[in-house]
Amino acid sequence: MNTTTNAFVAESHQAQARQQYVDPRRQMRPVSRHLARAVARHLEGDLQGALEELQKAIDKGEKLPEIYQALGHVLYELGRYEPSAAAFLELAGLEPNNADAWFNAAICAEKLERWEEAAERYKRAASCDSGRSEAWLGLGLCLLRINMPKPALAAFEQALSQRPDWETAWLGKAVALQQAGQADAAQAIYQKILQSNPRSEVCLTNLVVLSLEQQRYDDVRRWAEQLLSLNPDSAVALEGLAAWAFAHEDYDLAAKCLTTLTTLVPDHFEGWYNLGLAHQKAGRLEQAAAAYQEAINLRPNAQALTNLGVVRQQLGDHEGARTAFQQAVKLDPTGTAALWNLGLALEKAGEWESAAQAYTELAAKDPQSEQAWFRLGVMQMALQQYARSAESFERCLKLRPNWLEAQMNLAVAYWKQHKLAEAQAVYEQALENDPAALDAIRGLAALALEQGRAEAALAYHERMIELGERSLEVLYNAGVLLQQAGRLEAAAARYREALSLAPEFAEALLNLGHVLRALGQEKEARACWSKALEAQPELALDYFAPARG
Repeated sequence: MNTTTNAFVAESHQAQARQQYVDPRRQMRPVSRHLARAVARHLEGDLQGALEELQKAIDKGEKLPEIYQALGHVLYELGRYEPSAAAFLELAGLEPNNADAWFNAAICAEKLERWEEAAERYKRAASCDSGRSEAWLGLGLCLLRINMPKPALAAFEQALSQRPDWETAWLGKAVALQQAGQADAAQAIYQKILQSNPRSEVCLTNLVVLSLEQQRYDDVRRWAEQLLSLNPDSAVALEGLAAWAFAHEDYDLAAKCLTTLTTLVPDHFEGWYNLGLAHQKAGRLEQAAAAYQEAINLRPNAQALTNLGVVRQQLGDHEGARTAFQQAVKLDPTGTAALWNLGLALEKAGEWESAAQAYTELAAKDPQSEQAWFRLGVMQMALQQYARSAESFERCLKLRPNWLEAQMNLAVAYWKQHKLAEAQAVYEQALENDPAALDAIRGLAALALEQGRAEAALAYHERMIELGERSLEVLYNAGVLLQQAGRLEAAAARYREALSLAPEFAEALLNLGHVLRALGQEKEARACWSKALEAQPELALDYFAPARG
C-alpha cells in the first residue's frame, strides 16, 4: 500500500501568487514597452506572443525585476516549469527579499518533483515573509515527501499559528505525526477533521492506512466502508476491506474486493497477488493460478511464483509446478521457500538426485534447518548413499537431538553400512528418551533377529505387544520365537492371535499345526495343516519330498 504522504494532496498553489513585496525603486523606473506589449498579448490569450516580447526585452538588456516576474508567470502558464523557475530565481537574484520570487520558484520545483529544492525555496520565502502561511505549508509538504516528519511538523505548526482553522495544514500535521510514529495523535486529528468535514477522502484514506499499519482490522473496515460510500473506486478502501476479510477468513469477500480493484487498476501487482491468495484459500485453484500469473506478468516475483507452483502442484500440473519453483529460485537465490517446494516437488516426482541437490543447496543456505538435513538424508538413503545419509541425519540430530524419526533413519543408515553396534546404540538412545517408542523397539527386535539373539528379539516383541502393537507381523514373529524357545503353549496362543487377524495366513497355520502336534493335539494339528493347504496349495509340493538329513 502506498505511503500516507502520497494519499495527502495539498491544495494547489498558483504561480500568480499575491505580491506582498514591492521594491520602491520600481516606481521610479519607466515601464518597458516590451513589457506593455507582453501584457497586451497576455490579455488576448496569446501566451507565446507575450513570451516573445519578454524575451526581446531581455535580449535588449532590459533585465528588470518586473520582466523576470512576468516571464516566470508566462512560462509557468505554458507548463515550462524549468525555465519558469529560472526566471523566478533571476528575480530573486535581483531582489533577494522578494518572497513571491522564492515562493513561485518553489512551486516550479514541486511541479518537477524536486522536493529538496522546493523545500529550500519555501524556506527562503518564509524567511523573507514569516507571516506567509502558504510558504510554511509548502515547506511542510515537501519535507513530508523526503520523509522528514519532524521539521515538517514544525512547518505545519507555523502555518497553523497564523491560520488555526486551516484544514490543509491540520492534514499535513496529521501526516507528519503518522510518519513520525505518533499514530494516536494523527488519528485524533483525522477524526477531528471528519467531524467538520465527513466527506474528507484524504482523512479516511489515511485512517485506513494507519489502521492497517496497526492491524486494527475492525477500524480498517469502518473507515474503508465509509470511504467506499464516497468513492466506490478507492483502491485504498478496497485493499483495506480485503485485508479485513483476510483477517476474518472471509475469502469470498476478499476476492470480491480484489476483483474490483484489479478491474479498476489492471497493473496493480499486489491486487492480483492477493486475489490469487484469496482464491487459493477458498480452494478455487484455477482462478488462483490465473491471478498469480497476472501478478507475475506485471512483476516477476519469487513469492508469487512459489505460490503459483504450489497451486499447480495441487492441480496435478507437476511439470508446471517445478518450472514455477525453479523460476522462483532464480529470482531469489538467497531465499528458501521456493527451494523447499522445488525439493518436495522433485521428491514427489521420484527425481531423487535432483531433489537431493535442492536439499543440499537448502542446507547450505540454512545450515540450522534440521528439516533440510532430514530431507537430504532421506533422499540420500533412497539413492543408497548410506554414509552421506548418516552424516545428514547426524547433522539433523545435533540441531534436534531427540527427534525419533531422524534417529530411526540414522540407525537404518548405519545398519545398511553394517555398522550394527552404532545402529543398536541409536535405537537404545531413542528408547531411553521414550520407553514407549515402538519404532525403536521394532528396530532393536529386527537387529536382534539379524544377529541371532533370539532371546533378546523375543523380549522386544513381547514389549511391543504389551504396548499395544498387535500387528500380524509382531504376533507371528513372537510365535516363531516362542516356538524356537520351546514355549509351545505361549507360541500357540500368539499364532492364534495372528490368525484372528488373518485366518488364511498359511505360515501361521502350518506352524500352529507343528506346535499342536508337539503338544499331542494331532487332530487339531491336521486341521491346521489342511487349512494351510487350502490357503496355499503349493505347500503340497514338499509333502512327499524325501527328508534331508
